Amino acid sequence: MIHRLTYRRRNHNNIHVRGYVEEGTTTTPFDMAVLNRMDRFQLALDVVRRVPKLKSRIDDATLRFDEIRQRHKLYVCEHGEDMPEVRNWKWTPR
Repeated sequence: MIHRLTYRRRNHNNIHVRGYVEEGTTTTPFDMAVLNRMDRFQLALDVVRRVPKLKSRIDDATLRFDEIRQRHKLYVCEHGEDMPEVRNWKWTPR
């Protein structure tokens, strides 16, 4: 629906849509975000890929964020909860 309403319009390249992907699973809140490609690592990677000034960082960011998400997946499967660095994460000002 959002695609039909926006992508045929002028400046549609400025819009990127995310949505919910149902897989019939019960998991952790952060893992649901990972499964739906809406976790902070995917969103940061999307920014790196879309901002021209960050183009030189795409490979490093992809490796780093993919590795974190893979560790998280293994941790969730083994422990049934998010990794401590995800579970206890707090936004801090720079």
